Amino acid sequence: MKLNDLHYTDGSRQTAKRVGRGAGSDLGKTAGRGHKGQHSRSGGYKKTGFEGGQMPLQRRIPKRGFHSAEAAKVAEVRLDSLSKLSGDVDLAALKQAGLVSRLARRAKVVKTGEITSAVNLSGVAATAGARQAIEAAGGSVAE
Repeated sequence: MKLNDLHYTDGSRQTAKRVGRGAGSDLGKTAGRGHKGQHSRSGGYKKTGFEGGQMPLQRRIPKRGFHSAEAAKVAEVRLDSLSKLSGDVDLAALKQAGLVSRLARRAKVVKTGEITSAVNLSGVAATAGARQAIEAAGGSVAE
């Protein structure tokens, strides 16, 4: 088989409609758009979800819930990943180590896993359990 022998299977590809090319083409004159009205004209459209003036479904249904934009700016750091660092740790150090997104504005340490090295947190929040684990390992937390 050669590249110049390749072709589509019969019936797998439909030929494109060439509209507005005379009465003999079955798509002449109005080009399959019917007579008059919004859709017969170029640029005629309806807004997505428009229901002819009836209150659209997305406005009839009650809305629930809330997604805080601030939540995306707070990063969580696990204790076991924090144990990779030692000494003084702040938000810049967490970003440098790749434990926190560069876009994060705040960080909070959560008690997941164990910590063995002593770290001194400053400017980073910690849950009550994480604070106890850090202090038990010889570190400190200053918010």
